[in-house]
Amino acid sequence: MDLISANEKVEDLGLKGYKIIQNKDGFCFGSDAVLLSRFVKLKKGARVLDMCTGTGIIPVLLWGLQEPSQIDAVEIVPAVSDMAKRTMELNNLSDKIIVHNADLNDAPMLFGRHVFDAVTCNPPYMNAGGGIVNPKDALAIARHEIACTLDGVVKSAAAVLKSGGKLFMVHRADRLCDVISAFRKYKIEPKRLSVVYPSEGKAANLVLVEGALDGKPQLKLESAIFMYDRDGNYIQSLK
Repeated sequence: MDLISANEKVEDLGLKGYKIIQNKDGFCFGSDAVLLSRFVKLKKGARVLDMCTGTGIIPVLLWGLQEPSQIDAVEIVPAVSDMAKRTMELNNLSDKIIVHNADLNDAPMLFGRHVFDAVTCNPPYMNAGGGIVNPKDALAIARHEIACTLDGVVKSAAAVLKSGGKLFMVHRADRLCDVISAFRKYKIEPKRLSVVYPSEGKAANLVLVEGALDGKPQLKLESAIFMYDRDGNYIQSLK
């Protein structure tokens, strides 16, 4: 069976030889996935759930960087979930990263309650009614809160995390208040925060947030991250 379809491409991630399959005309991963994978801190032997996994970019990067005991990944769009499964086959990771074509809101029923040490998520950034919805369903679902909401993501994460377990999320900077509110609503206390800027002198565009279920209040604001230097050179990498 061919792992790659005619309308797909394979990109080398520059990390231990791992690659990812992407649709040439579909939604492709961006720097936010790379940033989140570097922001995540896992304990040895952690069991991880990645929500809104897309084609599986964050699980592959996490495996290359930290090698947890197992990663489950949830993606609601069947065609995208299929690409993620084939990406795992391509990298010989199918027994380590298990992709589920499922609704993340069903995660507690699918996996059980309070079983994961960490949850990662790069969710759709646009809230309901925000921005122009792409007519291609997979793209729309990736970018807009159609199949899930921020509240739903955090609610499901809180249900499947162990007490003290961590939720790691990347989101738009202008929705930071929404992120913090959702975390605290479901007893996930924000513990680390890093703000991402395109370059010096530019407004922040992303935030990286770590929260702990049932954690005590104490937020560490980490150093700012700049994507490009003053000369416009990309300065973020996995190396």
